[in-house]
Amino acid sequence: MRYLHTMVRIRDVEESLDFYCNKLGLKEVRRIENEAGRYTLIFLAAPEDVDTAERNKAPMVELTFNWDPEDYQGGRNFGHLAYEVDDIYALCQRLMDSGVTINRPPRDGRMAFVRSPDGISIEILQKGEAKPKAEPWASMPNTGAW
Repeated sequence: MRYLHTMVRIRDVEESLDFYCNKLGLKEVRRIENEAGRYTLIFLAAPEDVDTAERNKAPMVELTFNWDPEDYQGGRNFGHLAYEVDDIYALCQRLMDSGVTINRPPRDGRMAFVRSPDGISIEILQKGEAKPKAEPWASMPNTGAW
């Protein structure tokens, strides 16, 4: 398992970049504009992590700007922790066997979500290419919020 990023939702791109980059000193490593999903992802790294972040896509902070206004109440602005794993199916099975609910199963062989006991979303991503779709995951529905 390898730590990837922490996601934080933001209301204003310029104001947030001023804080994270100009004031805190993080550096923008990459940006993704998704017109279909109506959001922008901005990945930032600490100055000493920039080379590693560019090569390995970690460790970073992901700023998520949703184009449609939303009022972030009750911690909704904090998104999730993300970890890359060697075998997403094996980890999800181990978690289920331990009593953890798989809120968003890895139907695509690439991504799953679970929640910590305190309700923090944890994104699990398959290392490298997505695994071939497989049961029981391919037909498993979402459970609760993630």
